[in-house]
Amino acid sequence: MSLEQHLRALEDYGAAKWAIVSTAGTEQDAESTGGKLSERFESLGQRQLLTVLADPTVQSVALSDGDLQVDAERVPGGGRLRVAYGEAVVVDERVALPPPQTAHAGAVFRPDPDLRVSDVKAGLHEFRRPLYAVTERDGISWYAGGQHGPGLGARPLAGHIPAVGPEDLGSAAFRKAHGVRWAYVAGAMAGGIASADMVIAMSRAGLLAFFGSGGLPTPAVREALERVSREAGAGAWGFNLLHNPIEPSVEESTVDLYLEYGVRSVSASAYMGLTPAVVRYRLHGIHRAADGRIVCPNHVFAKVSRAEVAKHFLAPAPFAMVAELVVAGALTQEQAELAAQVPVASDVTAEADSGGHTDRRALLVLLPLLQALRDELSAKHGFDASGHRPRVGAAGGLGSPASLHAAFSMGAEYVLTGSVNQATREAGTSDMAKAMLADAGMADVTTGPAPDMFEIGAHVQVLSRGSMYAQRAGQLYDLYKKHGDLDAIPAKIRAKLEKQVFKRPIDDVWAGTRAYWQDRDPAMVTKAEADPRHKMSLTFRWYLGMTSRWARMGEADRKRDFQVWCGPAMGGFNAWVAGTEFEEVAERGVVEIGEALMRGAAAHARIAHARVLGLPLPAGVEAVRPVE
Repeated sequence: MSLEQHLRALEDYGAAKWAIVSTAGTEQDAESTGGKLSERFESLGQRQLLTVLADPTVQSVALSDGDLQVDAERVPGGGRLRVAYGEAVVVDERVALPPPQTAHAGAVFRPDPDLRVSDVKAGLHEFRRPLYAVTERDGISWYAGGQHGPGLGARPLAGHIPAVGPEDLGSAAFRKAHGVRWAYVAGAMAGGIASADMVIAMSRAGLLAFFGSGGLPTPAVREALERVSREAGAGAWGFNLLHNPIEPSVEESTVDLYLEYGVRSVSASAYMGLTPAVVRYRLHGIHRAADGRIVCPNHVFAKVSRAEVAKHFLAPAPFAMVAELVVAGALTQEQAELAAQVPVASDVTAEADSGGHTDRRALLVLLPLLQALRDELSAKHGFDASGHRPRVGAAGGLGSPASLHAAFSMGAEYVLTGSVNQATREAGTSDMAKAMLADAGMADVTTGPAPDMFEIGAHVQVLSRGSMYAQRAGQLYDLYKKHGDLDAIPAKIRAKLEKQVFKRPIDDVWAGTRAYWQDRDPAMVTKAEADPRHKMSLTFRWYLGMTSRWARMGEADRKRDFQVWCGPAMGGFNAWVAGTEFEEVAERGVVEIGEALMRGAAAHARIAHARVLGLPLPAGVEAVRPVE
């Protein structure tokens, strides 16, 4: 190495002045503000100084900083080191010189001694600061800065951990398409649990959330639309579009409402196939821009748990269904032609083990299957070339930073959370239900009959801790399958139902149910009076529907009947925040939770990067705690 390179190496000691004399008698020196020699000599030791002296072309080295003077010179058989403070000599000894430094075959890095990282765990968790691991004589040392390439103090670079922020996770195309900061979505929870407050808070934070309109009457949905469109404005926001096989007219009227208010994103959930309503929403306003691009203003987020359902959303709408919409005047012929060139969904969410409607699928299996299906259908229909390639995201079981990072590392282009948002300040449910959720563990969930699909045996995943909903609703479904007629239920069982489940005579339940349907859809009453099985279904559905209402309203005397949609993610989140301020429901805001999860996921991404590089990691490094 040249004397200039040696001078740069000695700069690490932070002296006010330093000099090198070559064996040929040439001297070179340098100066700086100094003031750090004492501290640096203590931390760096003699190694770097003696490494310079080990160069056969170097005769002596001198460092000075105030009263402190450090001198090293070459002598027969080795070197001599002298350290003095003013007139007092504190060290004067012969030292062995290391072998002359040889060039390193790999990348080298010159770390800044002031940026040495002593707490590697904390350094990795500080996701916005890059880290550099260098190989030193006593092992790996970590630094937060320095310079790449050979020079003074250069060491072999063992690894570089780049800064990774929440904005780096997931798909940039997703963030651009929806105008959001991060690829993070708060999903729709029916009955207004995903409330207008939640949607507005997320939108103002530059994030996307869906209002949970499923199961709400039209006036309540309209009221939410007016408020969200007014207060969230041009920000990102959307509403739920829940498949309703029992009352398809509700699905159609919901789409009418969304088109009236200009809703640009819907979360299509509980679908088993396509319906004219969801296709009509997606294709409304489709047109070709001046530059020739096909513009589809409305975004459909399809939550699916089966490949056979996903394939419908990942492909263009069926020709016959589009043709019917043209005949009905909902689409023009030109729009019908454009429809063949775009998928029904712009975003497909792989819904794994989630709360509410779920097949409890394994995300590790489901997500890759849907990604492969997307790739196959996009190639087949030319979506990659046209810019309409659907994005595939992940949901279900996402309640900790580690789980979010796992989804992103598998290629999820966005993540969608649900259960964890129910126990927030903004959630449209009772404090009693929120407290139950905040106490839940991972295993405190089970499945019970779904109120909206009772007849076909569909299930929802619910909280089991503190509630008998799943058992009681399951008993009603078993009776429905076995008897099919209220009058056929044995008297003893009927009396038990009236006392423990309905807490009123079954005839009174039917009377109230009949009045409800007479006002909402008289045809349902007509059918029930002609079909005992349908009458039984509507009567039992009264209980299933009321249990979720009791939970949202906080009816204390019906707490044991609360139907609280919940997945295991809730227990994972509660375990993660135990002992932190987020342990209290009052401190849980939907935005704050999203930010904590995404920041934690960014830290996990750095930890995973270090692990792939084979760098030694401290114990407990995976324990990323919530940060504001």
